[in-house]
Amino acid sequence: MQYKYHCYIPAERGRNALPFNPCSLLDFSLLRLDAGQSTTFASGDREILAVILGGTATFTVGAARFVEVGGRPNVFGGKPHSVYIPAGAEVTVEADSAVEIALPSAPSDLATDPYVIEPAKVASGRWGAANFGRTYHQILTEISQPGLPARRLIVGETYTPSGNWSTYPPHRHKHDNLPAEAAHEEMYYFRVNPSDGFGICRMYTDEGYEENFTARDHGMQMMPEGYHTVVSAPGYTTYYLWVLAGTQRTQGALEDVNLSWVGRTVPMLRDLGH
Repeated sequence: MQYKYHCYIPAERGRNALPFNPCSLLDFSLLRLDAGQSTTFASGDREILAVILGGTATFTVGAARFVEVGGRPNVFGGKPHSVYIPAGAEVTVEADSAVEIALPSAPSDLATDPYVIEPAKVASGRWGAANFGRTYHQILTEISQPGLPARRLIVGETYTPSGNWSTYPPHRHKHDNLPAEAAHEEMYYFRVNPSDGFGICRMYTDEGYEENFTARDHGMQMMPEGYHTVVSAPGYTTYYLWVLAGTQRTQGALEDVNLSWVGRTVPMLRDLGH
């Protein structure tokens, strides 16, 4: 079978593009710079959320300048700093230290100023329970603090502990049928701790198509369709940056009806201390 919805993004110095992309709205690149290096690019007709994975950088976005943005050593070291870059902007990124930056993007016609999302503005919590419990950071979502406008992008982070399942029960984002479901493309960008570890990501559709791939550092699951779920190998924590884009900026998702009963056990499991 020729897999079409996952890959590993290069992680060289500079701006690394996806080797292929089945999505029509979402795109993603990974920027890696050594201290003192810089790069310049244009956002064009797309909005970009620059999520600092690790390190510190200074951003010049049009006439705005944001100095020494970042601080966590890596994705497992706390909440992120991010910079929202609107469409039509000229951007320069200068690395104050060695830095890794995720650059998810989507088409946008929103006229707004660039801004920084500091860790204090990032909501956090726990989804699920027991062995499908996981923690999250909501960076740019419908529940974000006021003053964080965006046209399409919805962005957050999930941490799945050793041996646990995540995005479980599996869900999809296929149809605009709010509040039950919103049509979105989605991407997951993976990191693993310790870095020699792995998880497994499963994506499948109602029509019978299925992919399972080994989620290692810099793995990408790209989902213009399908249900999806992730599991961490025992001994390892998986991280994924999740990015959605569609016509709605709300996270409506439809669970696989054959597994949705698992989600209904969450209140009971939490009452039991799980």
